[in-house]
Amino acid sequence: MKVSTPQEQQNGPEVAPVTGAMTEISQPPGYRAGVRSAAQNVCSSMLVLGIDPGTASTGYGIVRSAGSRLDALAQGVIETRPGVPLERRLADIHARVGELLDEHTPDTLAIEELYFGANVRTAFAVGQARGVVLLAAGQRGVPARSYTPQQVKSAVCGHGRADKGQVARMVSRLLGLATLPTPEHAADALAVAVCELNRAPLADAVAAAASRALA
Repeated sequence: MKVSTPQEQQNGPEVAPVTGAMTEISQPPGYRAGVRSAAQNVCSSMLVLGIDPGTASTGYGIVRSAGSRLDALAQGVIETRPGVPLERRLADIHARVGELLDEHTPDTLAIEELYFGANVRTAFAVGQARGVVLLAAGQRGVPARSYTPQQVKSAVCGHGRADKGQVARMVSRLLGLATLPTPEHAADALAVAVCELNRAPLADAVAAAASRALA
């Protein structure tokens, strides 16, 4: 067991570094951004930060739509060190997501919903990470939407039973990437962002209709 020095006791515990810094996505010569079909062209211009939450690894992907085109601007994973107190790991996730929101100023944040088929411990960890991500968005007035894994798979692959490999291949195709997005958490986050871009207009129309009905 390590014994803290008087200086360490005065300054408090060491802050765990947040690894997995943002990865700018390079494109091959002659690259064309992903082009959606007319049926998928549902959002004229929008910037979305997609999040795949987790206490150990939180994936993120930033996707911009412009007409029928989809561009992946960045992707990465926010990793926290095992053994660090939970509250410090959550603080690191909150801080890094805040940096992404401040840097890219997305129109909305899209985050994966809890999957209750997972074990209880995993569900709690995902829920805690979701909480600090949503807090970062709320502090900046950025609207957030949640999607279940089945909704994300349906929006990207056309059905809710797609495996992770199918999702990664469709994300690569939709975004015009030269290779499959990695790591897995970053690929999932890009899929969540694509889901938001495909579903947001419908959600906005339903909200507007509900608002008119209450007026």
